Amino acid sequence: METYEQVELELADSVSAEGAEQERTAGKEEAVDPTEAIIEAILFTMGESVEVSRLAQVLERSVSATEAVLARMEERYKKEDRGIALARFEDSVQLCTKAELYEYLIKIAKTPKKMVLTDSVLETLSIVAYKQPVTRVEIERIRGVSCDYAINKLLEYDLICELGRMDAPGRPLLFGTTEQFLRCFGVSSIADLPEMNPVQMEEFKLQAEAEVQMKLDI
Repeated sequence: METYEQVELELADSVSAEGAEQERTAGKEEAVDPTEAIIEAILFTMGESVEVSRLAQVLERSVSATEAVLARMEERYKKEDRGIALARFEDSVQLCTKAELYEYLIKIAKTPKKMVLTDSVLETLSIVAYKQPVTRVEIERIRGVSCDYAINKLLEYDLICELGRMDAPGRPLLFGTTEQFLRCFGVSSIADLPEMNPVQMEEFKLQAEAEVQMKLDI
């Protein structure tokens, strides 16, 4: 027959073993996949977007397997209410600060240079976004006025970039939007942009004509 002291010791041992098992289980649940840590380190160090295919190559995994890891990371950042998140741009991914925390970053960092997008610059940007890759001549044909100033401003703001040259006489430059454009307008892909109807394109032409008339009247 067991004594009171023996029963008490057995209960204490049982509780201790149960606690140790819970700690081990909790540790397993909180453990981060080493692959996630590698991706996080790469994205943090690069400070810019990295193609998923490039990450897969570095990890020596398939693109689909890498995508699965990225999906887990996105979910982890959301669940843990972290200050960072994964942003996607076409076939690339970037580690960035959550948008809702920008107000705190502004308090500690210098105020970034403010973009001044006039109506003519915005119209030019819209044409590039919806018609890309597009040449300067085609942009000017749609707007009906010279677009040198607008294009130079958009290049300065890194909202558009040169994509190459068209295989045509004179080999004119082709323009398209950048990842910075996607960030600024809160979309992850050009496919996410709302559709533009012919009426809007006609409005661009009318506004451009009014612009020309104003210059002639001055």
